[in-house]
Amino acid sequence: MAMQQAPSTWTKPIIVAAILLISASVVWGGNSKLSPELQNPTTPQDVIVQFTAAADTTFLNSIIGQGGALHRKFKHFHGARFTLPPIVLKWLASSPRVRYISAVRKVQGRLEFANPAVNANIALQSGWDGTGIGVAVLDSGIAAHADLNDANGNSRIVYAQSFVTGDSSINDAYGHGTHVAGIIGGNASESSGPGFQYTFRGIAPNVNLINLRVLDASGSGTDADAIAGIDAAIDLQSQYNIRVLNLSFGRGILESYTMDPLCQAVEAAWNAGIVVVAAAGNDGRDNSMGTSGYATIGSPGNDPYVITVGAMNDEGSASRGDDLMATYSSKGPTINDQIAKPDIVAPGNAITSLLASPNSTLAQTYPGNIVSPSFYQGSATAVPNQYFTLSGTSMATPMVSGAAALMLQQDPTLTPDTVKARLMISATKNFPAASTICDHTVNQCFTINYDLFTIGAGYLDVWGALNADNVVPAGANMNSPAATVDNSGNVALLAPNNVVWGTNVVWGTNVVWGTSVVSGTNVVWGTNVVWGTSSTVGFNVVWGTNVVWGTNSLFVTSIAAKGD
Repeated sequence: MAMQQAPSTWTKPIIVAAILLISASVVWGGNSKLSPELQNPTTPQDVIVQFTAAADTTFLNSIIGQGGALHRKFKHFHGARFTLPPIVLKWLASSPRVRYISAVRKVQGRLEFANPAVNANIALQSGWDGTGIGVAVLDSGIAAHADLNDANGNSRIVYAQSFVTGDSSINDAYGHGTHVAGIIGGNASESSGPGFQYTFRGIAPNVNLINLRVLDASGSGTDADAIAGIDAAIDLQSQYNIRVLNLSFGRGILESYTMDPLCQAVEAAWNAGIVVVAAAGNDGRDNSMGTSGYATIGSPGNDPYVITVGAMNDEGSASRGDDLMATYSSKGPTINDQIAKPDIVAPGNAITSLLASPNSTLAQTYPGNIVSPSFYQGSATAVPNQYFTLSGTSMATPMVSGAAALMLQQDPTLTPDTVKARLMISATKNFPAASTICDHTVNQCFTINYDLFTIGAGYLDVWGALNADNVVPAGANMNSPAATVDNSGNVALLAPNNVVWGTNVVWGTNVVWGTSVVSGTNVVWGTNVVWGTSSTVGFNVVWGTNVVWGTNSLFVTSIAAKGD
């Protein structure tokens, strides 16, 4: 049994609530254009309004004239942020020009051994370091750090802007975004050279970073601010060659991804040619719905376009053979849409990366996570307060973002769908059927089953992805498919015909997921496929009538995207 570190800010109190619905065909009562928390408002509401088409000035002014306050019109999907009195909210919801209205919701932030564990060191030795590629980091900011400079000492943070309402600072007061940026593109200048026994190098150590701050000093923000940051990434795409968008944050799911404004924004980025990589979430231990952590993926990781990343534990070694799944990593399928997630997993447990400042919120809260120079340089003459250790899917996500940057450096013509395809196809698919991991911080042991909804297509292999040659055909896509279960209890993955797997498969399903993803001979679906008959989880945990499918359905009103 292995020991595992829980995500560092799991101590924050989060309330998880569920509503039992009468019918699976009805998501909530009342106006279907209003999200659940807007059904019976008594005070003005901060909302995101999605329009059926671009809203002209006349229509926007008519909303303002009725008493609404316009805060921001989004550029790359048909929506705007307003404060609306209840009577105006109901009036607007009746308009045929309005698609959906949702409340502005909070989002929260979710290498020495990890780098070689995903074969990124081989990529660097072959000359792939992310040069010329821009990665936009939507997070708590990125602090200046020597490891984020180029060979001439110039910062590779080429652009910075804050979208946090009421706070224009671009600095990282929380400490999360700098850590994420280091995993993507730290060059280890402060942990390499004579006498250093460990080196903390990111996956793409010469990539350019675009700092789009959307989380405040407590690691919190709103989906409206995040959407504004996504808008900016699309606007800045050509200027800074932004090819990858890293989202190491999330929030609960309150509606289908087809109506969720945060999901619609990330789809706009994907359709603009930007690879979007999102954290799965850290709720894999959450059994509040009786699902043993299944169906806990957060938004926007629930969107089928994006690459959703779960967390592995590299066990503190460069070898891949001893790596195990992190028990806190959220599992699929997704609430409401039953999308098969995560898409891939990468190291996320006890990852050492950049420290923003000893005065940052995370460093003040967890001073023991500051890495002593004596750990990586025996003589302890290295500059102190350079590195910090965190755990969570937030740390796994930039591993994949860095890998995508290397792939795009190697071949700038790759589309987001082909990047996703190559990452999934090349992912390592050799796992045990199950593992038991103990977390001594909570005095509890957890058993993980290595099924499709836990590990996705498998474990990130950067060198494998760089050597893959699959191309998504024109007119097709790599949208993550929906999962379903038939009357006989067989699990299947369903997707529209323009997806590369489905009725007319371009690549066989065993190529993407492989026969060794789970124990048994029926690949990923079949009568005992996702969980065998001897599984400790049990087939009806996720597929039962009261959780994801059936005559009654649980609707989660707040799933914590707990920070890391």
